Amino acid sequence: MSTTLTITDFLVIIVYFVGIIVYGISQSKRATSEEYFLGGRSLTWPVVGISLFAANISSSTLIGLAGSAYLLDMTVYNYEWYAVLVLVFFAIFFLPFYLKSGVYTMPEFMEKRYDARSRYYFSFITVVGNVLIDTAASLYVGTIVLGLIFPSVDTWIIIVLLAAAAAAYTIPGGLNSVVKTEVIQAIVLVFGSIILTYYGLKEVGGWDGMITQLNDLNAAGVIDKNADQALSIVRENEGDWWRQYDSPIVPWWGLITGVPLLGFYFWANNQFMVQRILSSKSINHGRWGALFAGLLKLPVILIMVIPGTIAFLIFRDADIAYQTFNGPCEDLANCTNYTYPSLLFKLLPTGLLGLVVAGLLAAMMSSISATFNSASTLITMDFVNKLRPNMTSKELVRAGQIATLILVVLASLWAPQIEKFGDLFKYLQDVLGYIAPPVVSAFLLGLFWKRASSDGSFYSLIFGLIVAAIWVVGIFFEVDHWFFQMHFLLRTTVLFFLCLFVHIGVSLASTAPTTAKLEGMIWTKSLIAEETEELRELPWYQNYRYQAVVLLIITAFVVGYFW
Repeated sequence: MSTTLTITDFLVIIVYFVGIIVYGISQSKRATSEEYFLGGRSLTWPVVGISLFAANISSSTLIGLAGSAYLLDMTVYNYEWYAVLVLVFFAIFFLPFYLKSGVYTMPEFMEKRYDARSRYYFSFITVVGNVLIDTAASLYVGTIVLGLIFPSVDTWIIIVLLAAAAAAYTIPGGLNSVVKTEVIQAIVLVFGSIILTYYGLKEVGGWDGMITQLNDLNAAGVIDKNADQALSIVRENEGDWWRQYDSPIVPWWGLITGVPLLGFYFWANNQFMVQRILSSKSINHGRWGALFAGLLKLPVILIMVIPGTIAFLIFRDADIAYQTFNGPCEDLANCTNYTYPSLLFKLLPTGLLGLVVAGLLAAMMSSISATFNSASTLITMDFVNKLRPNMTSKELVRAGQIATLILVVLASLWAPQIEKFGDLFKYLQDVLGYIAPPVVSAFLLGLFWKRASSDGSFYSLIFGLIVAAIWVVGIFFEVDHWFFQMHFLLRTTVLFFLCLFVHIGVSLASTAPTTAKLEGMIWTKSLIAEETEELRELPWYQNYRYQAVVLLIITAFVVGYFW
């Protein structure tokens, strides 16, 4: 089957890209640094929620979800529904502190609670993470999709063009342009995913047909799972429970260990995501937006994960798979990153194919533009503004634009290297597993423990960096020792507790923070009573507590069905 687009498909993609760039520039707010970096703190809850969802469901996540499901491993969905639990916790405890503090960045919040050392470390490691995880991975996905359409075009040319397209409205427009375009891109992405799922189910005889085929393949001994097992989000280990290669992507024990830690970092500490919350017009709009984003995550299993299982039924024959995407592997099982594009070119008719490809590229641009803006905010506010505190608001905006341009170059240089790591989703989670634990430890102790000191925070962060570096070196050289063979979720948990113990030990051995340092930075039970009084003035349906309960009930129903 050909991966060549028709003229109609090309026109749809071109019109979309030109339109989104023009719209993004038209929505720019850059008169002041607050408008450029935080959209003037004026975003309402629907925009905040959709923007959070769009930034999270990037093209790399979409490719990763479908690829994992092709291997009949739907445990990846646990990351999606678990976001609801994390966002509810975030809305109750952390969000009010972030908004009341008036900070631009998460590292800035770290300085208010601890000191400048923790701020600089966290800012640096976040920028590195944005380049290695979010931006470069999205550019890599662009090379997969566009590489199929234009196989004769060099990869570096595709990367440069995609990065330039995202930067075209991010550099001049700032966060408001990023967020407003994300709303449109999220709508296109969800619509395209629904359309693809519809055609996929139609190809395999509907939901019942998919169930029947899975059971028939199991009965014939082709696969070792029946339909219930293949569609379950919980799987048993095949060997040693702690080993990377004996466990599914998300083993059952991961739901109470590594998954919450990675989720908490991504949604509650990562500047890439929290910047949208900081831009909300009020605490209530921030909370409503966070919960709305959680609600949008739940249907992902139907429109982004299930298509991977459908792809297995369509492409399980190696010859068919190879002819479909004409990729570098003999079958999709060894090239799962090509699963979603293979479905697009196999199932969608002219016109719709162009729109869905545009939606996939839109998700990529959404992620790239968001990380460009958040990383430039960190560089400008945490480094440039500190080195030159007398800069005007206009000069800060200019510094942010220059920083974005530099990040474009760095991400473009790293993107081609990702292919060497194999499965995209595992790459994303693996890198995040090194970055997140020390930071999560510092944030949790900082908010809930008065004795947590600046020395405890800094030395635990440095300790976590050293241990992570040892792991990376050992894994790279394939050291045959259990310490280097742990499942990445177990490794994440171990690193978290090690950093937690270091933080506690150093804090107890060092000078306690002053009362002035802790003012407004520590959670207490009295805050619940104060919040209750504030919420009395709102109708029940605007009370985020009721909304959270309803959201948790819906989540329990969805998770229970696929358990």
